[in-house]
Amino acid sequence: MLSPSPYRQIFLLSLPIIISNISVPLLGLVDTAVVGHLSDASYLAGVTLGATLFSFLFWGFGFLRMGTTGAVSQAAGAADWSAVTRLLQQGVLMALGIACLLLLFQFWLLPGGLSLLAEEGSARDQAALYAGVRIWSAPAVLVNYVLMGWFLAQKNSRFALQMLLLGNGINILLDLIFVMLLGWQVQGVAFASLIADYSVMAAGVWLALKRLAQLQSKWQWQAWIASEFKVLFRVNHQLMVRTWLLLGSMAYFTSRGAAFGSETLAANAILMQLIMMASYALDGYAHGAEALVGQAQGAKDYQKRNQIVWAGGVMSILTVFVISSGYIFWGDELIALLTDLDSVRQLAGDYLIWAAVIPVLAASGYLLDGVYIGMMRSDVMRNGMLVAFSAFVFLAWLLSDQGNQGLWSAFAGFMLLRSLFMALHFLRVFRRTA
Repeated sequence: MLSPSPYRQIFLLSLPIIISNISVPLLGLVDTAVVGHLSDASYLAGVTLGATLFSFLFWGFGFLRMGTTGAVSQAAGAADWSAVTRLLQQGVLMALGIACLLLLFQFWLLPGGLSLLAEEGSARDQAALYAGVRIWSAPAVLVNYVLMGWFLAQKNSRFALQMLLLGNGINILLDLIFVMLLGWQVQGVAFASLIADYSVMAAGVWLALKRLAQLQSKWQWQAWIASEFKVLFRVNHQLMVRTWLLLGSMAYFTSRGAAFGSETLAANAILMQLIMMASYALDGYAHGAEALVGQAQGAKDYQKRNQIVWAGGVMSILTVFVISSGYIFWGDELIALLTDLDSVRQLAGDYLIWAAVIPVLAASGYLLDGVYIGMMRSDVMRNGMLVAFSAFVFLAWLLSDQGNQGLWSAFAGFMLLRSLFMALHFLRVFRRTA
């Protein structure tokens, strides 16, 4: 029988992250709700397209958070506090460099990205209005990834909670003011996100300076150590490939859904918000595993690492059972909260079962993402995503005659294969080090 300590450790670290993570899809739900109650489905479709584009542009560099967490957690496990400080500096400098490139090339990236997602029309026009504002969040968003990863790696989920709750609270409030009161429509949603992102960055920098003072660590001008950057580059480019494939699958799903019309695109967006709600809750255990597994790996305590993975798996199963049951029993009521367009509500109800099934298929994949980040084995994550993405594209083509139902079936297969690949790989690791 396992000691209860791994369960307690991962629960105490994950709980603040779960609370903060749930606020992220809640923000998405508010975005969907305020736009979904406007007079035309093209507004909701436009926000969906714009948000999908920026998921790719911004979270495509999510390796800044994941790579920072993996590297810093192992440095903290080895009590190398000088490296902990250097890794923060390196991550921030890398984030600002990437953000400058995004801003420099925005006049090619934004029109090109939107043209790949949807054909010309009112939905794409609305998405362009959203994108013209949202792109200026790039420096804040990317620096926030680094700060979040740095705090999580040191098992400081309280700071991560404070940052996310602040940003999402501001975003939700400004959504209501800009869209519902001032009538700024799609641009109001984008301006709300822009202001919130910079507010979070300001708070994160302040919290990081407080933490550096506790470590009695100063800015190190010799931060550009070639050997460390070589390791970061190796891990980060693998994470980048994995993340872009994941976002590519989401973009492909959105693009295929757009081909069925604005109403189907809007219905899919609502269901995807429910799936994202579940994924963000389950990701709390993954983020907790990143720090705990990373520190155990840095200390070469493989027994503790395996206990943390087992505990995270048990809690993930219990959590996804509760969430999916809620969607089965109260999904129609949730959809009604998000839109009063009857045709969109009817379509979303027709495909509601997928919002309940997909989190179950994806749960182990979410947890093992965190495990492999902590182990600095991003190659496994990349390879699993390559297999799953290839299968998704093939299944979507194979089931294309089944319309939107076939598209959802292909997406479910994508999530299942991703989970299976990493689970089977970890079982081999477990047997070698148990």
